Amino acid sequence: MQLRKILKETKLHAFIVPTEDAHQSEYLCDADKRRQFISGFSGSAGTAIVTLDKQALWTDGRYYLQASQQLGEGWILQKQGLKETPSQEEWLNQVLEPGSRVGIDPLLHTLKAYEDLVKNLKNHEIVLVENLVDKLAKLRLKLKEKNCWGVIVSALDEICWLYNLRGSDIMFNPVFFAYSLITQEQAILYVEPEQVTDKVRAHVGKHVVFKGYNQIFEDLKQAKHETSLLIDNRCNVALAKAYTGSIENQPSLVQYFKAIKNETELQGFRNCHQRDAVALVRYFCWLENELVVKKTKITEAEAADRLEAFRKELDLFVGLSFDTISSTGANGSIIHYKPEHGTCAVIDPTKIYLCDSGAQFYDGTTDTTRTMHFGTPTEREKDAYTRVLKGHIQIDQLVFPAGTTGYVIDCLARTALWQAGLDFRHGTGHGVGSFLNVHEGPQGIGFRITQNVFGLEEGMTITDEPGYYEDGAFGIRIENILLVKKVSTPNRFGNQDYLGFEHVTCAPIQTKLVDKSLLTPTEIKWLNDYNKFCFERVSPLLKKDEPAYQWLVKETQSI
Repeated sequence: MQLRKILKETKLHAFIVPTEDAHQSEYLCDADKRRQFISGFSGSAGTAIVTLDKQALWTDGRYYLQASQQLGEGWILQKQGLKETPSQEEWLNQVLEPGSRVGIDPLLHTLKAYEDLVKNLKNHEIVLVENLVDKLAKLRLKLKEKNCWGVIVSALDEICWLYNLRGSDIMFNPVFFAYSLITQEQAILYVEPEQVTDKVRAHVGKHVVFKGYNQIFEDLKQAKHETSLLIDNRCNVALAKAYTGSIENQPSLVQYFKAIKNETELQGFRNCHQRDAVALVRYFCWLENELVVKKTKITEAEAADRLEAFRKELDLFVGLSFDTISSTGANGSIIHYKPEHGTCAVIDPTKIYLCDSGAQFYDGTTDTTRTMHFGTPTEREKDAYTRVLKGHIQIDQLVFPAGTTGYVIDCLARTALWQAGLDFRHGTGHGVGSFLNVHEGPQGIGFRITQNVFGLEEGMTITDEPGYYEDGAFGIRIENILLVKKVSTPNRFGNQDYLGFEHVTCAPIQTKLVDKSLLTPTEIKWLNDYNKFCFERVSPLLKKDEPAYQWLVKETQSI
């Protein structure tokens, strides 16, 4: 391994390779896929550590199976979340001699992660290896309240939201590489000069100063202020270290502001999901006909390409919001499976088919998962599917006090599964950007304690996506996007507001896989009402003589 040669030359005993880029982006451009290059593992979450004689990769339950298949020879798979799995720091303390030098790239690690390393690797040296008008006003008001002279914004989606700009530097995410420094006097956008067109300058007007992408490091070194600089806890170490004055580190203000959608953004979600459902209905109609009637052999990747083609026909379509997960049978149990031409499976109509897909539109972002069966499902499959559906309904119907966290409600999505001794190893929901990243925070629904920090508020978006995955057999997931809304209740205990959800996804939920005996009357009514809602939203956009219209009629019949 070439990296070991570099370790020896630089007198390092270990090097940590995270997934993230310098902006802590969820999706990466190819040049930033360092961990994948080193290990062969292509999942979206994981950390690789290479020592002079060992190499290990940590990832969570979504990727156990995928990592075991993709990791090269000699790699140790560390399964995060299992009691017997050591943390990265524990493992390094076990395999390294006291006084060893552990290298990290300061651009890729957050300040908090760096501080945790320093704290937990006390017997080792951590070496920073240099790799080789309304919104602004709201932000400035917060700076004044906190007595800070400025704030660094480094997350790309936050920069795009703050300046109402979009880009195309990273696949699936309409973002561009930049940093921003906002003070009481200036808003500085650090971006490559060739990306700043006359149209961009006209859009932001005189309120924004443009400087070169890397100039922020020099500006911070030269800055002298009596009060603190505000950074968020995902800011990379290199930026934090460039400023020699006082720093206040806290969760991002912009991330929170961005999470609360205005009415234009909320309506955009409704509109783009209505159009997106047209593509999904046409796709599933086409796929069923090809597999069942024509007996056509179609691979998972070919099917994904066909779905993208249907989406390209839609108004305001920009591109996909992530790689389509088109998976048949056992491949569905790989939670973040990606079919590849030449190696993926042919879709088997006698097995469960899971499709998780989404798109970027100028008025919003979509993310929908549907689980289908084009033959006769087994009782085992129907039992698991129905329990997942019950969890999905529990979240959708929930009414709760404003500020309730996703950590508190996550168990509702799992209760029916738990009753059968089943579960799933991923969160139940994530925020979704408005023509931005398909995953956004700070809100989420899940079992991790970090999802007990930020409560759900009116105007937020959240997905509802419980699942179940049986290794070597099938995968099940049902995912809708929900808008958090205020609801009217007979009482207002504590004089507080109560919230609920509005589903905007309108692709029908297949009833063939449902075991009706497991559903309560309320759940049966919800399912029938939901599929009726789908028909009412989508049918006006289809021609009555096209096959997709008849398929929609069939799939939205009451049970």
